[in-house]
Amino acid sequence: MNNRGKALLSALGSPVGRKVLTGVTGLALVLFVIVHMMGNLSYLSADENAYNLYAQALADFGPLLYVAEIGLAAFIVIHAVIGVSIYLRKRRARQVAYSKYRSAGRPSRLSTSSKTMIFTGIVLLVFLVNHLKSFKFGPGVSEGYVVEIDGRQVRDLKRLMTEKFAEPLYAFGYVGVMVLLGFHMRHGFWSALQSLGLMNPRLTPLVYTLGAILAVAVAAGFIGVPLYIYFSP
Repeated sequence: MNNRGKALLSALGSPVGRKVLTGVTGLALVLFVIVHMMGNLSYLSADENAYNLYAQALADFGPLLYVAEIGLAAFIVIHAVIGVSIYLRKRRARQVAYSKYRSAGRPSRLSTSSKTMIFTGIVLLVFLVNHLKSFKFGPGVSEGYVVEIDGRQVRDLKRLMTEKFAEPLYAFGYVGVMVLLGFHMRHGFWSALQSLGLMNPRLTPLVYTLGAILAVAVAAGFIGVPLYIYFSP
């Protein structure tokens, strides 16, 4: 490795570098979550084939989809590892735990969302593994989950989703995790912008409010589908 490579790794390993990586990966994951939520909402489309067409359109990217998935997985791992590292460093630096938390307001924005970032992050990570097992690597065409659309046989992911969210444990467990996603995003969005130095102090209250609105909108978007399925006749 040349000197430039070593200097880059050293910079990324510094406290500032870790913050930058957390911010970049965090914003990338926020974008992914928004796109994924919009795809999920196609389940509610009047066109009964909309969701399966959306899923198949992704599958049709072929090798490019695998590259994107590997990149996404790398972002998740980097974000999680650095997040845990920052949390542990703070724990070691604070020898005596606070007896009571209070919102610090400006400029620290200490809140329930910020105080629980590590815990909501861990829950989301565990959920992601189970979610991939259920859907990404769940039953497909060879197991009979197949539907014909315009003369082409594609995976019937809509049927799989319907069956999963008809189960109360999965449906309401999913709802609970999406609420935690909202909490994680509420602080994460604002914190990522701050870490990247993109925050104007005068706009901080506005951005923080927009982050909260975004978090609620995303959580509601994800929650709507399982509740619709579960309570549908």
